[in-house]
Amino acid sequence: MAKYNLKINGKSRQVDADPNTPILWVLRDHLQMPGTKYGCGMGLCGACTVHLNGTAVRSCQLPVSSIGKQEITTIEGLSEKATHPVQKAWLEHDVAQCGYCQAGQIMSAAALLREKPNPTEEEIELGMSGNICRCGTYLRIKEAIKTAAKK
Repeated sequence: MAKYNLKINGKSRQVDADPNTPILWVLRDHLQMPGTKYGCGMGLCGACTVHLNGTAVRSCQLPVSSIGKQEITTIEGLSEKATHPVQKAWLEHDVAQCGYCQAGQIMSAAALLREKPNPTEEEIELGMSGNICRCGTYLRIKEAIKTAAKK
């Protein structure tokens, strides 16, 4: 076990964890932040997506020892009252069905729009290609991203 000082959602948090523990489990088990979901555990489905210094990353493949002073933003930190343009667009387009993948989808979409404020259809498809939705709400996800880009 080692002590880590992490900056998560703008706040300093200290945890004792094995250096190889994925940040997903640090968030969920050590810090009781359940918004980031476990999906495949191999970085393929996108359910565990968080931002590391503003870039979308898969938290299930990111050991806590690799974080250092980098800032982590989770779905809980995207906005306090679901006022981020992506979150508002998600509600407007009634994207969620089962909802399990949605935190990862939203985090990927927010990172995409930070990089490309007015993405083309192709850029949206490419930017979201690593996120799987078992319910198949891909068309609504795409429309929500287009709406969020306008805000």
